[in-house]
Amino acid sequence: MTTETGILSTSQKYKYYETAVQCFESDIEFLKDNYKKIYNKEPLTLREDFGGTGALACNWVKEGPNNISWAVDIDPEPIGYGIENHLSKLTKKEKERMKFMEANVLDKFDFKADVIVAFNFSYFIFKKRKQLLEYFTRVREGLNDQGAFFIDLFGGTEARSELVEETEHEDFSYFWDCDNFNPITEECQYYIHFKTHKDNQKYHKVFSYDWRMWGIAELREIMEDAGFSKTIAFWEGDDGDGGGDGEFYKTETAENCESWVTYICALP
Repeated sequence: MTTETGILSTSQKYKYYETAVQCFESDIEFLKDNYKKIYNKEPLTLREDFGGTGALACNWVKEGPNNISWAVDIDPEPIGYGIENHLSKLTKKEKERMKFMEANVLDKFDFKADVIVAFNFSYFIFKKRKQLLEYFTRVREGLNDQGAFFIDLFGGTEARSELVEETEHEDFSYFWDCDNFNPITEECQYYIHFKTHKDNQKYHKVFSYDWRMWGIAELREIMEDAGFSKTIAFWEGDDGDGGGDGEFYKTETAENCESWVTYICALP
């Protein structure tokens, strides 16, 4: 029998989230590889927008002695977790090259970066085109001349269906819940639930996302309107069993899948 009550501790909920949702090692590899293909050099500076716990930014500085990163988020709670669990594990010199910033991603910053990322679909929080255009414009202003802006996104028919997907992990289960979707406004409500295996207790609505679902074509058009000179669409390869193989390639055509996750890169 599953117990349906309880509140996860701050430490637990971010630990589970990072395990279930993030893979910063793969993200960093993807960013570095594609930046190098474009500019024939390694990127050194990274700004992680909607950075949350800053796991990506903290691990970026480990890539080399000249790597610098910033993690920007408006919420002090995940920042506090990141300082305690990620920043604390860096060396003294690495800590000097990594900075958490409690700020709005729409703010103007006094530094520029080679790479800016908005991952985990975080920019979906902007429901109006005007808002998203403002954000993309701020990003464009925050890039170096040889810079690259990367976002991830998801879609497919299943993404707009009210359903719950469960994924098993070693000591917990992760639930991705599309609670409702409005086809007229493209607005959607998603939740993340967790269930611990040790006590079989389910924790509902640990994370809540009130989003607008954006498509690849409209995102690329808004990026162009924000001043980006070029956008690159990526798609994931097929593993031969109907799933993705984790390898993303540039393309202008793709199969209409039930569910997909991919990337867009925008250049100044």
